[in-house]
Amino acid sequence: MYEGKNAPPYVSVDYFEDLTGDIEWTSEQELQEVGSRMRQLRESKGLSLQDLNRVTGIDTDTLSRIESGDLQPQLGTVIKLSKAVEGDLGSLISGHGDRPYTITRKAERKQVARSATSGQQLLYAYKSLAPEVRGKHMEPLMVRLSSNPEETSVHEGEEFIFVLEGTVLLRLGEENYELEPGDSAYYQSTQPHLVAAAQGSATILAVIYEE
Repeated sequence: MYEGKNAPPYVSVDYFEDLTGDIEWTSEQELQEVGSRMRQLRESKGLSLQDLNRVTGIDTDTLSRIESGDLQPQLGTVIKLSKAVEGDLGSLISGHGDRPYTITRKAERKQVARSATSGQQLLYAYKSLAPEVRGKHMEPLMVRLSSNPEETSVHEGEEFIFVLEGTVLLRLGEENYELEPGDSAYYQSTQPHLVAAAQGSATILAVIYEE
């Protein structure tokens, strides 16, 4: 039905559900992969945990827990670790790629997840949309967010997010924004930021650029 030129745009929830698919929370084995790749990269560079501590400022106990899979780091920490071992973000999130391009079908998205620093609550699950591309500087992810209005992140780079489902709370410095499906945001990652579901869960497309 035509409702006039001032009517709000129609957003098909079914369309977004078809686009995103179901992003389930990940198994314990998959949760450990980031830490395992971190350990392999560190050892390949001949670095000890103490060396990594000196470069990143992250204490050795935390580094050890990340490598063992007991603690899933936030993306800002993963970016810091990737720089410390002269790797790229994608190599830690989804493994090394060996192709100049990739076509990722909906059923082929590679899933990873991370938990809160307490190790108790899963904050989000995400699927890599370009796991096979080598040497990439952008990391595109499909992310399922939970409600967690406490944890902020600061790291080098830039981020773009596009809301697919639910309502997203975006905090940039002291400013709070609520984003609905179809809304997007682009910001410098050096600004303290938080991205979470305003309530329940939400799904976003996120593109992270690491400098």
